[in-house]
Amino acid sequence: MMTEMLMPEEVWKGCWFNGRWTQAEHTGAVLDKASGEEISRIGLATPADLDRSAAAAVLAQAAWENTSPAERAAIFRRAASLVEKHWDELTVWIMRESGGVRAKADTELRSTTAVLHHAAGMMGEPHGFVMPAEPHKMSFARRVPHGVVGVIAPFNFPLTLAIRSVAPALVTGNAVVLKPDSQTAVCGGVLIARVFEAAGLPAGLLHMLPAGSDVGEAICTDPRISMVSFTGSTQAGKRVGALCGGSLKKVSLELGGKNSLIVLDDADLEVAAAGAAFGSWMHQGQICMATGRILAHESIAQELLERLKQKALSTRIGNPMHERVGLGPVINERQLKAIDGIVQATIAAGATLHAGGKAEGRFYLPTVLGGVQPGMRAFDEEVFGPVASVTSFASDDEAVELANSSEYGLAAAVMSASTGRALALGKRLRTGLLHINDQTVQGDPHIPFGGRGASGNGSRIGGPANWDEFTQWQWITVRETVASYPF
Repeated sequence: MMTEMLMPEEVWKGCWFNGRWTQAEHTGAVLDKASGEEISRIGLATPADLDRSAAAAVLAQAAWENTSPAERAAIFRRAASLVEKHWDELTVWIMRESGGVRAKADTELRSTTAVLHHAAGMMGEPHGFVMPAEPHKMSFARRVPHGVVGVIAPFNFPLTLAIRSVAPALVTGNAVVLKPDSQTAVCGGVLIARVFEAAGLPAGLLHMLPAGSDVGEAICTDPRISMVSFTGSTQAGKRVGALCGGSLKKVSLELGGKNSLIVLDDADLEVAAAGAAFGSWMHQGQICMATGRILAHESIAQELLERLKQKALSTRIGNPMHERVGLGPVINERQLKAIDGIVQATIAAGATLHAGGKAEGRFYLPTVLGGVQPGMRAFDEEVFGPVASVTSFASDDEAVELANSSEYGLAAAVMSASTGRALALGKRLRTGLLHINDQTVQGDPHIPFGGRGASGNGSRIGGPANWDEFTQWQWITVRETVASYPF
């Protein structure tokens, strides 16, 4: 028996979502990133649409806040079941619209179901504390929702990086206005709206508005939106932070990274090469946690480079819908040119090209650069492309200095046969995420995810951090009789 589709185009094509599917005045193309083929049209919202959505969200949120925890949790469990039921249908959208290989699409769906189950589980956790007080008085602190939360999500892992904010924000009693990147608005927006619509989320609590920066700026400045959760580039994040700061609005910024993988002289080189390749090239390097610097001890750097070269030469690129490939397309032509500009400038500055170093149509070959030094663009800048950059060091102290010579502070990893040595070195790194004997691309919905410096404003998403981000404290005292004061 054929399962009814969750996302038939006749429901959402040319629309945005405000509790119902609303035909937009303007639409944008939904592109297959590997072929460039237009596969549908998405409705593009305007600042005026955002204005109406914010007003509706305020009205819906008041009733939702007073919905029982059990009722809220049930909606999220149903949402998780819907994702599992329609897995293959949703996989196709992720692969075509984001350019990801099947394993990447499966990863997004696994993380989504985990986030939804975790959100449901939050309703069984304590929502506050009883505080010390005098015998005649009760004192307690409870978590209360912000009201309306704006979520601005990126193109690279569009489903995962949207749902990880949307789900905890909703389940803790907020309404949500979601602006997915218009390049991936189906898997990063339509999919989420359809799942919650089918799961029975009351209308008006979730608004999904694919749009440009004008709507993003309106989300940041609208006084009815009390918090903004933004994931994207550091440059854009600074703008979001400045706009939110103008009204003292709470803002969570999860931004870019220039993440170091340190390979010590006693590491297993084949394991290290595999981890470095995965961390550098996974999803075409379009990940904030991607391995941006491979720091290798000088005694093993050349052998590691040779192993990376062989892995690059044996990694296939192509359309993930038509063939088994390791890498799919880069998101757009502008990003292809940006990647190549960094690679060519780094070679011109004295680095050595060992593999790749060029685009083929919509694809960038897995690239290996050796002799990369501070001051070269591939060392200093976030590439957001499939580039493995290797820099050698002579001592553990130099490795720490090189890793810390960055404005970013998201993820780092250390590989060594000695766990104690690796951990001692890792603790000296200024980073929000640290992995010993692993690579830098790691995520889990149950952990507090986030970075420091140019990688974010110290906010965290996931696990115990969700209560901190998506609610605020309210202190309440209760006396049996009215207090008497001498004035």
